[in-house]
Amino acid sequence: MTRTKPKKSPQQDTIILVRHGKPALSRKVRLTWREFRDWWIRYDEGGIKPGQKPPKKVIQWAREADTVLSSPLPRAVESAALAAGREPDATLPGLVEAALPSPPLGPLKMRPKSWGTIARIIWFIGYSDGMESHFEARTRANDVCSDLEHHAAGGKIVYVSGHGWFNRMVKGSLMARGWRCKSQNGDLHWSRRRMVRPTDVHAMGVHQEESA
Repeated sequence: MTRTKPKKSPQQDTIILVRHGKPALSRKVRLTWREFRDWWIRYDEGGIKPGQKPPKKVIQWAREADTVLSSPLPRAVESAALAAGREPDATLPGLVEAALPSPPLGPLKMRPKSWGTIARIIWFIGYSDGMESHFEARTRANDVCSDLEHHAAGGKIVYVSGHGWFNRMVKGSLMARGWRCKSQNGDLHWSRRRMVRPTDVHAMGVHQEESA
């Protein structure tokens, strides 16, 4: 009796988009729109809350990755190092979070989460107040995808430590380029999206020549 050999799964390029861990800066404050802008600057300058542990799946993917990339913001870099057990291979300025221009609403005070929601909605429909616009951020997401694709070409796994909203934008740009979202689990801290596409055989040959 002849046994049929199991078919090998087609090789694929993989990009894993992971949101950073929980930041150290407290959100248990009420702020005016001006105070929220100052708070956001401190948020960008700060790292992640000590003592947290990434989900097991995040650690597994980070340590299996051929390349670990990160936004240059401290909370993303620290999250990448914590998950991968080493510093990221490179930081890409194109991975920073999209702008959050809070609207001038006088003395009204709200939690940072509420300000963030309002700011994101009005930014999405066109309000940028001199910051990066939605159109500009979309262009940046398209541009950074070229870098991510280069690192993933030839059946590689690329782990990306980024930010909640911008990771969603990168996902959309990748899907427009023919990538498929294999799995995802929301937008909370340490959330992840695993993007895949069939490997280009020519790209595999290029990578093999470079490593020879």
